[in-house]
Amino acid sequence: MSTILELLLLIPVLLFSLSLHEFSHGYVSYKLGDPTPKNQGRLTLNPLAHLDPMGSIVLLITRRFGWAKPVPINPNYYQNPRRGIMLVSLAGPFANFFLAAVFALSARGLVFFSSAGLYQLQQAGFGNLVQTIFVFFQLAVTINLALGFFNLLPIPPLDGSKILMGILPQSFDKYIRKLEGPYGMVLLLVLAYTGILWSIIGPLVRTAYGILLL
Repeated sequence: MSTILELLLLIPVLLFSLSLHEFSHGYVSYKLGDPTPKNQGRLTLNPLAHLDPMGSIVLLITRRFGWAKPVPINPNYYQNPRRGIMLVSLAGPFANFFLAAVFALSARGLVFFSSAGLYQLQQAGFGNLVQTIFVFFQLAVTINLALGFFNLLPIPPLDGSKILMGILPQSFDKYIRKLEGPYGMVLLLVLAYTGILWSIIGPLVRTAYGILLL
């Protein structure tokens, strides 16, 4: 596949996947009693409300992981702030895993319904279109699995760090908070640049992809 065609297929996947990820954070926070996401205009699937320029560029370059603009929340509205933050953080990766499953089912459905009539479709000139749609679904599955596992890493500012804080005793919070701010971002960039990051999430993505599609 040409790089241009891959980018044309990749961009809508990225826009929708990142938007649903952030929308899910905001929606769960809103359902827990926090009006902040709604007041900030983040309860929407409009990509313009969620995109972070740098995170989008990283995602386009790596074609595996990146980030969107974090949804502002106020845990003071939650009955149990610690549990609430963990649930809000889980919502984003869960949305990506859900999307991966939906796209995988769509790919399987495409194969099932087109296989019987694939010859006729090819004769009518639609064979390449079916193949392109299938590749789109494959890309969508891979991207959403990568986004889901990437965001589960326990490194601030990723969702995994907040989920871990909700699981571990509160006395461990200080160790995780030490990586907040630029330290966590620098660590992520180093891991990405050295290839360690993909060596961590790559096997998880490949295993999940195999379960969903192979």
